Amino acid sequence: MNNMNRDSWQLNRRQLLRGAGVSLALPLLNCMAGTSLGAPETTAKSKPKRSVFLYIPNGVNTLTWQIEKAGKDFEFTKPLQSLERHRADVTPISGLHHPKVLGKHHNCDKVWLTGANVPSDGGAFRNSVSADQLMAEVQGTSTRFASLELAIEGHSLAWSRDGIQIPAERDTRTIFNMLFGVEKESKSAISRRLSRRNSILDAVAEDAQRVNRKLGAEDRTKLDEYLTAVRQVEVRTQRAESWLNIPKPKIDAADEARLTRKLNMSQVTEYYRLFYDLMVLALRTDSTRVITCMICSESNGGAIPDIGISQARHGLSHHNGDPEQLRRLTETDTFLVEQLSYFLDQLKAHTEEGQPLLDTTQVLWGSGMAYGHSHGNANLPTILAGGRALGHKHGQHVDFNLPKIGKYNVADANGHYRVCSRPVDGDARLSNLLLTMLQRVDVETEQFQDSLGAISAIVK
Repeated sequence: MNNMNRDSWQLNRRQLLRGAGVSLALPLLNCMAGTSLGAPETTAKSKPKRSVFLYIPNGVNTLTWQIEKAGKDFEFTKPLQSLERHRADVTPISGLHHPKVLGKHHNCDKVWLTGANVPSDGGAFRNSVSADQLMAEVQGTSTRFASLELAIEGHSLAWSRDGIQIPAERDTRTIFNMLFGVEKESKSAISRRLSRRNSILDAVAEDAQRVNRKLGAEDRTKLDEYLTAVRQVEVRTQRAESWLNIPKPKIDAADEARLTRKLNMSQVTEYYRLFYDLMVLALRTDSTRVITCMICSESNGGAIPDIGISQARHGLSHHNGDPEQLRRLTETDTFLVEQLSYFLDQLKAHTEEGQPLLDTTQVLWGSGMAYGHSHGNANLPTILAGGRALGHKHGQHVDFNLPKIGKYNVADANGHYRVCSRPVDGDARLSNLLLTMLQRVDVETEQFQDSLGAISAIVK
């Protein structure tokens, strides 16, 4: 049987240049050719350095969100007050933006972790690799799953090196069974099925390569995207086969019963926390070290009947200044931060080699939109938490607005909205934060997209 390292899967020049544009220092050929599958018999376990990315849609009510003072002597605003108990482990950051996305509200969620240039008309575009996948190439070589893509509502935040979206899992029982469930088939049956899948993928790839020479440029691009998706399935298939003889972690019966409950979005608090509990357990068992999770959809998600809010978050964000709509938006902001605080509680509660799991886990929570009503996407709401053992320092509000804005007044609504529409500091880029996080987990690079350098204020 042919394998994925045959000549037909070697990088072409265009693919190599696109990868190099993201990170010149990475071992592109080995990683992009998929030679590091994390096979247990060949890969030594490294000390875990973990990363979790949590996305909320449509920005926040910036009037009640914005912290007024930079530095350590700051006060959490109403939506953020549940983080007070985590003050020593969190850093709210104000004033970050993605320069290539400014003024283009379309696809903010899709480029939150990539920083790719979004077409002004909101049309189709080819994304670039997301930061989590670069981390997975380094930290995922010794875990069963290189990365875990989840979505409570919406779609995946993760994008491959070829700009193809990696599917997200939304069903909690499926997630549990994938991580910890007993396989219904025998090992030999699973191996035969995986081998058959690889054979089919080989045949599809060979046929596509023969067809490729007969196509026009646009069709070749579409076929290239298709082949990339096929290749991703092949890599994951081979990885699954390499782990067949390694038992999944044993889970306490009480935990299994709790984590396999059938819940739905009519029980939002419990449903959210079920996802967070699964993420904690995946990290605790070292099943993965990289997780992305979309909290709710940009278009029609985010209703919270638990607290009497039946409207989707998108509708609330387009409030037109209505006081009741703004109040409800603040309540949903508060609710979402409370769930983040719960997640941090769980990461603190579990220890590994004498230190909280949170110390080896950097968590980024935020949105690709700042102020939904006017589609302002500067001054992105951003919270960095955890990762003390990775070199992060916390207990401060890092603000790229207040030191430079001059006449900016947090009590002035127009001042808030102006800051959300255009950055106060053009050098304050979200890619700088992503670069900092990449370096904390041993991705050897000095550049991520349009980054200008790591943020020194958040590292020791």
